[in-house]
Amino acid sequence: MIFVQVCVGSSCHLKGSADIVELFEKAVKDHNIEDEVVLSGSFCIGKCNRVGVTVQVNDDIHVGITKENFREFFAEHILKVIEEERK
Repeated sequence: MIFVQVCVGSSCHLKGSADIVELFEKAVKDHNIEDEVVLSGSFCIGKCNRVGVTVQVNDDIHVGITKENFREFFAEHILKVIEEERK
């Protein structure tokens, strides 16, 4: 199980956290991994960045997630981890 928290604090909200949440919801559904990913919002994670949204995946914090780099982020930090867990 992967736990994903998308920061929805004021700074990340202004940088598009609602869009990132929507992208996560769609990607999880499209890959049929609803039973393997828990998606939630979180107020400030404390790693504000000049660009993009902060996302915590399990215990790892990632900054700078944007609509433009979301697909690569999802493949590397969600799909790859699920693939490893299934082994």
